[in-house]
Amino acid sequence: MDTAALDTAFWLTILAILGLLLMSAFFSGSETALTAASRGKLKAQADKGSSGAEAALAVTDDSERMIGALLLGNNIVNITSASLATALLTRLFGDGGVALATLVMTLLVLIFGEVLPKTYAITNAETAATRVAPVIRVVILVFSPVVSIVRALVRGLLRLFGVRADPDSHILALREEIVGAIALGHSSGAVEKEDRDRLLGALDLAERTVDEIMRHRSQIEMIDADAPPSAILTQALSSPHTRLPIFRDSPENILGVIHAKDLLREVDRLVRGPDADLAALDRLDILKIAMKPYFIPDTTTLDEQMREFLKRRTHFALVVDEYGALQGLITLEDILEEIVGEITDEFDPAQAKALKPDETGNYVVEGSMTIRDLNRAMDWSLPDDEANTIAGLVIHEAQMIPAEGQAFSFHGFRFEVTGRRENRITKLKIRPL
Repeated sequence: MDTAALDTAFWLTILAILGLLLMSAFFSGSETALTAASRGKLKAQADKGSSGAEAALAVTDDSERMIGALLLGNNIVNITSASLATALLTRLFGDGGVALATLVMTLLVLIFGEVLPKTYAITNAETAATRVAPVIRVVILVFSPVVSIVRALVRGLLRLFGVRADPDSHILALREEIVGAIALGHSSGAVEKEDRDRLLGALDLAERTVDEIMRHRSQIEMIDADAPPSAILTQALSSPHTRLPIFRDSPENILGVIHAKDLLREVDRLVRGPDADLAALDRLDILKIAMKPYFIPDTTTLDEQMREFLKRRTHFALVVDEYGALQGLITLEDILEEIVGEITDEFDPAQAKALKPDETGNYVVEGSMTIRDLNRAMDWSLPDDEANTIAGLVIHEAQMIPAEGQAFSFHGFRFEVTGRRENRITKLKIRPL
């Protein structure tokens, strides 16, 4: 080969290596940008008309296929550039050119093909993602047959080790990512505790059931259908609740639900109607104006129940178990309180003061207080998988109904029973260990 031909081949090889390094930088940077870019931000940009953001969303929708195509392209250009450099340096320096080519290409690929583009991409993830996405869509289309074969081969190998890919895992991961981002924002001071509780409360509606927040049947105020009309009227007026269930013979036998406004209308009709007479109040038929009771299973999720309340245009439901036995009641307000916190009005009883420790560091709480409310108030993380209330948690962990004065330590806290009525724990002292 003459000198001119050698010079031409040398410079063409150099140019090819440089071009392959640029392609390596493109593939590496694109992978980092598309995986690091926030899909939420890309969606916001796409809604504003950004075609690049729309392309980035389409590309990242199948992350396995995208990463497969990018890794395939990156490996092809890296191996090709290393081979060209080895051939070039071997021709110039003999056998020593192999080691020299390895050293030179490792440095070039590391600096210009990996670190530099990835640093830029991770610093400007969304911007870089919107710019490279249209090109990456073409790359994925070109490499699609090879990537599909590789994907099938990889999944087959994973199955041999008992690992199966979950097609819905990205949906679950997205929710976990949002929860993690909110928690991280709170720990770093960017998100206030109240905002964190509201956001996490809204996300948890689909994961929680009505039996976790319902008012237990022992706490439900009811009206006896056989009570004198004057007693019914007095009870309805003195109650802080607008709607009250009506029973006969047994609290399990719910016949209807009376609304205070319907009761007031009926009283007005009796005392100011055409046949007005104060004695007419004795003829008040509470069941005549009662609404039909609305029963729901205790396994209904809060998200589903909120939609049912809005659909039915009602705010009140009675909760029953699988045998039809009354367990409690739930209102739309109860569900909303899981998001925005306690909602009170001028008719609600005075709320207990904020929990404060005594001189020994103990917090006195009601046994009926829910674990979730305590965790929210104190920013603790007591588990609520096996029980809904503090009393229930103590009974579950102790595997017995403790006597007054007994104390237990679990989950990093000390629980002391300070009040018990029959088989119910009414008060406890809690102290972090």
